[in-house]
Amino acid sequence: MAKTIIGNTIVIEGSIEGEPAVTVHGTVKGKISSAAEVNLEKTADVEAEVEADILQVAGKLRGKVAARQKVAIAAEGKMVGDIRAPRILIADGAQFKGNIDME
Repeated sequence: MAKTIIGNTIVIEGSIEGEPAVTVHGTVKGKISSAAEVNLEKTADVEAEVEADILQVAGKLRGKVAARQKVAIAAEGKMVGDIRAPRILIADGAQFKGNIDME
């Protein structure tokens, strides 16, 4: 299965769109859209709209999120923004500020 990895020294300003899963270790400002899974690792610093099947947040995320299956914010994850997804998991210790729409 194809996967796109954005290293921790990489800074992207703009849009990332495509079919494969995306793993972010670095900085993204703009938009991330994947037909698969998006993983924001501990070192990720993202300010973007995110669309994916599944979103996993272990780093920092500021922006609107739309997931077709699930959003999971890990204990070390920090998110400010709105979430639209049918399933949401916020781990004990995670930080979240925003609105949730589970329709």
